[in-house]
Amino acid sequence: MKELKTHKHWVSNFEKIKTFVDETEILYDFQKMGESTPEEVEEQYQLAFNILEEVEFKSTLNQPEDELSCIIEINAGAGGTEACDWAEMLYRMYLMWGEKSGYKVSELNRVNGDVAGIKSAELEVNGEFVYGLLKGENGVHRLVRVSPFNAQGKRMTSFASVFVHPLIDSRINIEVDPSDLDWDTFRASGAGGQHVNKTESAVRVRHLPSGIVVECQEERSQHLNREKAITMLKSRLYQKELERQMEEKNAVEAQKMKNEWGSQIRSYVLDDRRVKDHRTKFENRNTDAVLAGDLDGFIQAYLKQQFQNSNG
Repeated sequence: MKELKTHKHWVSNFEKIKTFVDETEILYDFQKMGESTPEEVEEQYQLAFNILEEVEFKSTLNQPEDELSCIIEINAGAGGTEACDWAEMLYRMYLMWGEKSGYKVSELNRVNGDVAGIKSAELEVNGEFVYGLLKGENGVHRLVRVSPFNAQGKRMTSFASVFVHPLIDSRINIEVDPSDLDWDTFRASGAGGQHVNKTESAVRVRHLPSGIVVECQEERSQHLNREKAITMLKSRLYQKELERQMEEKNAVEAQKMKNEWGSQIRSYVLDDRRVKDHRTKFENRNTDAVLAGDLDGFIQAYLKQQFQNSNG
């Protein structure tokens, strides 16, 4: 059913473009007969052009995993409270982007900072092509601002890392041997009511062969959290397999990509009112809007660059 839905999505887009192009041609014929104005034709042409451009952009998401939902993992870097606050700002940014884009966003795990912010958190973003859109967010994000946590009002630099994993579904089969899993249970932290905080409903699982550790405290019951943790673990294992395949396909390009993921990809300089992506050079001077989820310009610039690079 999901595969059928994907095919219907592209057929629907094609039919929508055809309808707008046909209407533009008809309006142009009317203009030649004096029954419509050049302004009306231009307006209709622009609508057709915008829809075509949008569908062309989505066609750059042509890998099987691009269609999937995703998990966003955010970790504060070194820097204490300032770094934890920055991690929470990123958390809010992705949460607001997801909600504005019409996706379902839920918190899977959260570890609060000692004073403010978060040490780490994981968000699940559900919707079509979410992983394809957000895969370019992998990397280190750098914040430069006058810190509210510094008594001298000094300009400080903070770092946080973001990892985006595809959320596997029934189309992808990942086998996990139960004997390779080491489980722990603990009390959930943060909001959730007395039941959640008084019972050991949160779970942590370690995959012994890979060393991957996953925590989940989203649900009220330990059973549901265990199910979600297994899904999260399989998604991580799938991500590792994608990286392995990328290495086999092109070892040089794969190494370049890994280096990018492990380094600073974007700077948010608040006192200069500038957010700049260091890979694409795309820049937005409205820092408030970016931190409130206005990421589409950065996402499109990155995906178009990757598409051009892969096509020569």
